[in-house]
Amino acid sequence: MLRIGLTGGIGAGKSTVSSALSDCGAVVVDGDLIAREVVEPGTEGLARLVDAFGRDILASDGALNRPALAAIAFSDDEKRATLNGIVHPLVGARRTELIAEARVAQRNPVIVEDIPLLVESRMAPMFPLVVIVHADPETRVRRLIEYRGFTEEDARARIAAQATDEQRRAVADVWLDNSGGAGELVEATRALWYERIEPFAENLAQHRPARAGLAVVPYDPSWPDQARRILTRLNTTCGHRARRIDHIGSTAVPGMDAKDIIDIQITVESLAVADELAEELLAAGYPRLPGVVADVAHTDDPAQWQKRFHASADPGRPTHLHLRVDGAPNQQFALMFVDWLAANPAAAQDYRELKLAAAERTAHPDPETHHGAYAEAKEPWFLDAYSRARAWAEGTGWTAG
Repeated sequence: MLRIGLTGGIGAGKSTVSSALSDCGAVVVDGDLIAREVVEPGTEGLARLVDAFGRDILASDGALNRPALAAIAFSDDEKRATLNGIVHPLVGARRTELIAEARVAQRNPVIVEDIPLLVESRMAPMFPLVVIVHADPETRVRRLIEYRGFTEEDARARIAAQATDEQRRAVADVWLDNSGGAGELVEATRALWYERIEPFAENLAQHRPARAGLAVVPYDPSWPDQARRILTRLNTTCGHRARRIDHIGSTAVPGMDAKDIIDIQITVESLAVADELAEELLAAGYPRLPGVVADVAHTDDPAQWQKRFHASADPGRPTHLHLRVDGAPNQQFALMFVDWLAANPAAAQDYRELKLAAAERTAHPDPETHHGAYAEAKEPWFLDAYSRARAWAEGTGWTAG
């Protein structure tokens, strides 16, 4: 099962994306519909809202008068928090029921959870993929007035009460711009489904990683932000079982050319703990590669260089996870190596030239053959680099920050 979080500001066009994904085959769990369901007449939710905000929020037939509730609840932060505290738990419980039903009905469903306040409720790290639908505020105000009967004042108040664009960008794996027409948004959504979501789901079902690029590319300034999203997701997945989680490897070195693969190190107490995390990491989008059980040893004791290795099933964001034991030589070296290169431009330049030459020498149409030969071609340099980095660490008093 692949779970996708879908959100966007009010009036951005989230419903269009949700409908298009449903047409492609996704099971859509609509937060707006659930939010209406849990406050229908006779429900616990409606009774609690009346207790909190008074009977003035009811229409003449006893149903919830949503504009009346909005006028009260969105007037200040405390009242909005009260509303969310009543409705969100009820919506969450019903969402869990619907997902369980979908898993029974389909073998490997793609579950799209349409959650209006996904960012505000800090739920983004719970999903292997987060899709944000965006439109500029003025466009959203116009749509709310024309199509949903809002006054301009109400429309702007609702937009102001939601997350900012910067907050949404911080969690977005996919940013769908809806500044054009609905047809353009539907086509972009369908392309997302066939080029990324469907392959992602199939890879997860087969417990296999997505194919990563073979080329060494110029440094991408967005790599640190992409890594931060992954770190947040993995911290949620691993919880207290991870002693620390770090962005490592070439993409963690400012200015370094690298393959477009984000390397992450998850530090654990023992390899037994790493094994315990396998199912949770799979659910988060990272199947384990059982054949990789150790780094190439730089000492006479290979047992000290053991690890567990997972890789992302998402073709849109190749990622490698290295689970290593706290204090082991390979765990320390991964942290040390990034800091050493950042502090030694000459070594970083040597490594950059080595990577480019190794990628050219080991080019091969089969990715597994290429990656193996590429790693082997770099190994002699790493043997020397390991000694140099250790000497630098001892001389500077380096510790893993």
